[in-house]
Amino acid sequence: MEAAGEPAGAREIGALTPMMRQYLETKALNPDAILFFRLGDFYEMFFEDAVRASEILQITLTARAKNAEKVPMAGVPYHSARRYIAKLVEHGLKVAICEQVEEAGSGPGIVKREVTRVITPGMVLDEEALEPRASNFLAAVYPGAQGYGAALLEASTGEFFSLEAETLQELVEALSRVEPRELLVPEGERDSQDTTWVVSRLAKPPAVAELEKAAFEPTRAGVYLRNHFAVQSLEAFGLQDAPLATGAAAAALRYLKDTQKTPAAHVDRLSRQQRGGHLLMDEASRSNLEVLRTLRDGGRRGSLLGVLDRTATGLGARKLARWLAAPLCSLPEINARLDSVDELSQRSVWREEMTGLLKEVGDIERLCGRLSLGAGNARDLRALGLSLAQLPRLAATLARCESPLLKSLAGPLGSLPELADLLLRAVVDEPPTSLKEGGFIRPGFHAELDKLVALSTDGKDFLLKIETRERERTGIGSLKVRYNKVFGYYLEVTKANLHLVPSDYIRKQTMVGAERFVTPELKEYEEKVLTAEERRSALELELFEQLRAQVVKEAPRLRSAAEAVATCDALLSFARCAAEYGYVRPVVDESEVLSITAGRHPVVERVLGAGEAFVPNDVKMDSGDGQILVITGPNMAGKSTVMRQVALTVLMAQAGCFVPAGAARIGVCDRIFTRVGAADNLARGQSTFMVEMTETSHILHHATRRSLVVLDEIGRGTSTYDGLSIAWAVAEHIHDKVGARTLFATHYHELVDLAREKPRVRNMCIAVREQGGKVLFLRKLVPGGANRSYGIEVARLAGLPPEVVTRARDILQNLESGEFDDSGRPRVVARKTSRAPAPGQLGLFGGAAEPGPKVDPAQQKVLESLRAVKLEEMTPLEALNLLARLQRELK
Repeated sequence: MEAAGEPAGAREIGALTPMMRQYLETKALNPDAILFFRLGDFYEMFFEDAVRASEILQITLTARAKNAEKVPMAGVPYHSARRYIAKLVEHGLKVAICEQVEEAGSGPGIVKREVTRVITPGMVLDEEALEPRASNFLAAVYPGAQGYGAALLEASTGEFFSLEAETLQELVEALSRVEPRELLVPEGERDSQDTTWVVSRLAKPPAVAELEKAAFEPTRAGVYLRNHFAVQSLEAFGLQDAPLATGAAAAALRYLKDTQKTPAAHVDRLSRQQRGGHLLMDEASRSNLEVLRTLRDGGRRGSLLGVLDRTATGLGARKLARWLAAPLCSLPEINARLDSVDELSQRSVWREEMTGLLKEVGDIERLCGRLSLGAGNARDLRALGLSLAQLPRLAATLARCESPLLKSLAGPLGSLPELADLLLRAVVDEPPTSLKEGGFIRPGFHAELDKLVALSTDGKDFLLKIETRERERTGIGSLKVRYNKVFGYYLEVTKANLHLVPSDYIRKQTMVGAERFVTPELKEYEEKVLTAEERRSALELELFEQLRAQVVKEAPRLRSAAEAVATCDALLSFARCAAEYGYVRPVVDESEVLSITAGRHPVVERVLGAGEAFVPNDVKMDSGDGQILVITGPNMAGKSTVMRQVALTVLMAQAGCFVPAGAARIGVCDRIFTRVGAADNLARGQSTFMVEMTETSHILHHATRRSLVVLDEIGRGTSTYDGLSIAWAVAEHIHDKVGARTLFATHYHELVDLAREKPRVRNMCIAVREQGGKVLFLRKLVPGGANRSYGIEVARLAGLPPEVVTRARDILQNLESGEFDDSGRPRVVARKTSRAPAPGQLGLFGGAAEPGPKVDPAQQKVLESLRAVKLEEMTPLEALNLLARLQRELK
């Protein structure tokens, strides 16, 4: 006997019911998808689909009897299927929607059913399943002998990009900017080493799907793309010399058309991403800097995006996220954005006016996408009409601006008034969600439809008039006009009144106590009424298709308008942040200077509690002088914060945003690298130290003189001497060979000696002060190097038990005493009774922390004199005289 979960396979198809045979034939065409099979008011799943879906969706698993076999079965109501589908897709699964494509009883045999669309993680169109403020990309990847081709396609908006990469690392950097939900590869590549490596390197691992290899073949792919875009050459897309990118692009487009059963008319453009156009960051750097989401929980709140996103539309939010994920390298483009932000930041009234208008604009990109793909409804038409109606007012505001970029946005926004007027005239204010319900075309828009509506809605009044008139004509007071599905409309007369029935009545049916009749007038009306609803529904659908076709026809202009709205919203968000957070315009130029005065961390300063103030810091770097800053200081003092804020300031400036500083000059960077923190990657079989060294190796191989490198605690994952040696060698290599501007934080205080060895190395440290028995982290970056870690005192701050802290001090004193055992290792001797801090470990809490040796009165007097001195008010000679006097008192 077969297993309950086994699909058709070896089953005797002929032994199945017609419905189950139809199901299995459909399932065989979609073997890798959960099949939602429409049966009446439910989508049903059978066999292994039912078992798997019931576990994920937490729905009841039942069984359907088939001869002696029980077939697993589970279902969901069709009217609430969207949330169930969304949950399955969120788990990385495909869902094939099989609909009834004809009315029950319309023909002989079983109702005809077809798969109308396949929903995959990268092919989500439902607005309820899509995150409004985040993109949902499919990435197609085509490996070749000389590198990799890739295409990025957003099905809901029609955005379409292609690129070629020489290495897998370069490919991952490009994909990580958009965080694709699904990866499409040639058949047989799903489990390849390359595919596995790419998936494992992305912050959110995408689902992986396969498509036949022939779809990627460059020659065939070129023909496919030319046919879709109706062009003679791919030169306009920059693909004339990019066979791998061409193959990936054609495969992505074919996947969209195959799964959505649509010509994808809204995909009307394709652009190739060129190398060098954007500031590059690998996935580790983007993650370490928490650009798009936090390391803590992966959310937007607490990230740079969370701070800077003050957009009013989903369009603008997605645009701003892409700007931060891929900042610019082109100075003209950077300064065009900065000019716009500069103007808007000074125009508070304009900002409020524009924000109010943008809040009335829907997601034009996704509305157009859904309608083009046949997944839209009347509500989408209405929302699109309302959105387009706001654009001329927004265009008029932008036309008053002086910034060339802002002015250029006005044109696309004012080009669609006719379409807006048509949609608002055609669709009612509150259309139903389903097209089959009808009633979404506004009265007065179409004369024939108005007649059909009147006929179907005014029918009761007409029948009442007939009934009243016939009662008066015949004198039969009990005469009634009735209806049933078998006989339609009829006149019912009791047998007691049959003698009053006129001769023009036609007998229809004899009942026990009554007779039923029809008249020519009633038959004529019945024919009109019974077909009116059907004709009305068909006409409304026809009108909807006409409106939808008009939207598809205007797709290029709609896309341009959506792009203008998104750009305006993103610039406005930058301007709001500049005005409200006290940001300044950076100077971005071709120099190799990186100078930040009174810089602040954009995220940390926003989350400080009441009464707390962020301590600003100055940073000055130059490839010719101060190329490498070696930063030392205690744990918790703020080294990592300073380094991250420098990297984020560069990123913000090159994205076209003002920066949190008193002033800033940014010599444009080509890449930002960070090596911050480490953790074991057990899934890759890598230790903390291996992860650290792998990332460091990547930096040393790919950084250029134009790069910004942020290194935090290189070498700490191994022994002290090994780690110090590696850190020193890495710093030397960057200084001598790479030339990149570098921030190098370390606990190896020996590295401060690099400044004596290398001319472009400068030492900086984070200042600390002891006051009132407490340690104060001043968060201030000052010249010079620290020679203490304060690690034991920081451990005490963290709450380690006092006996552990005391023991740690004793061990440190023993280790620094110079005693060695027979093997030459420092000796950890028995616990000492002294409670005083070891000479090599400064106590941060002064003498009040724990009892220590008694202080001589003379020494106490000298200490008090020192505390009372105001050095800033003394001349050098006065200070020398004081020092001599105190020395005499001590003697």
